[in-house]
Amino acid sequence: MATGVTPLPPYPQMILEAIDSLKQPEGADKSSISKYMETKYGEMPQGHSDQLTTQLAKMTGSGELVFVNNNYLRRPSETAPGKRGRGRPPKAKEPLPPGAVLQAPRPRGRPRKDPNAPPAPKKTKPSSGGAPSVSKTGRPRGRPRKVRPQPVQNAAVEA
Repeated sequence: MATGVTPLPPYPQMILEAIDSLKQPEGADKSSISKYMETKYGEMPQGHSDQLTTQLAKMTGSGELVFVNNNYLRRPSETAPGKRGRGRPPKAKEPLPPGAVLQAPRPRGRPRKDPNAPPAPKKTKPSSGGAPSVSKTGRPRGRPRKVRPQPVQNAAVEA
């Protein structure tokens, strides 16, 4: 009872083959994978779309495929260089010589005051004595005071 129908390869193998041969950088969607399978293997069995959906979900869950923007991509290999991040890359660090001890980085912010340090001497303020101090120019500092008008005293007017 040999018929001319060749058995289909397993679905995961057909899916990976379809994604590889389509060579789309953003990945292949379910309909393009299905069309490729139908053109390569001819008539597909009944329930093909349900089987394809199930296998794609399994492969996505196991990590063989990545689902991005309604497209399926092969998981990037571990040896492939990763996508470069934003911003300037950090400088390459020189390796430490053997036996060298790495110092802890300085903490952020202002350093704490030493509790054992002697207190700083107090600054003496010049005594103002009510009059503003005069600077090198001969004028006192700041805005001059407002001058109050002197009340005029009316002398008795002799008539």
